Amino acid sequence: MHRLIQSLARLTALAGGFVLIVLIVLTSLSIIGRSVNKLLHNDFFQQKMTGFSQALLDLGIGEINGSYELLEAGVAFSIFSFLPLCQLYGSHATVDVFTAALPLRANRWIAAFWEIVLALVLLLIIWRLYEGMQRYIGNGETTLFLQFPVWWAYAASFAAGVVTCIVAAYCAVMRLLEAVQNHSILPSEHGEH
Repeated sequence: MHRLIQSLARLTALAGGFVLIVLIVLTSLSIIGRSVNKLLHNDFFQQKMTGFSQALLDLGIGEINGSYELLEAGVAFSIFSFLPLCQLYGSHATVDVFTAALPLRANRWIAAFWEIVLALVLLLIIWRLYEGMQRYIGNGETTLFLQFPVWWAYAASFAAGVVTCIVAAYCAVMRLLEAVQNHSILPSEHGEH
């Protein structure tokens, strides 16, 4: 079961990483295009190199239309895609100023408690994301520039969110077992395993 959950979390993170790389390239090209377009509208190019600058402008050099819409949808998907791996390895940010002095068994019970709380919060988030997706499917809203249905972004995030919930539920059960049996099953931020 652990290998299946681990593979699911890793594949989801890889998908999120791929989308993030595409978004970085897209945003970079859009910024470069906008800067070159602005440069080609500069007085020097407009007066001294009119034909050259106009030829380049006619090629469509400029900001990528709808890049913000893709960025918005893609980043949401990427965030939900990285959560399962972060959850599985106990890599969420923690503040252990007070708990560092506690015995390991107490820390296991604290970790189990917070894993259960986080799993419940993630379930709540995904449920609300699903409801939002249903609303956008029903009203048919599309994005301004690219005119793709808004629910597509919700669906992508929801799919990654479902994986997050599966991994979170698994981690909650495993952390609870760790606390009851007083031995490590999952890796943690403390390096125990």
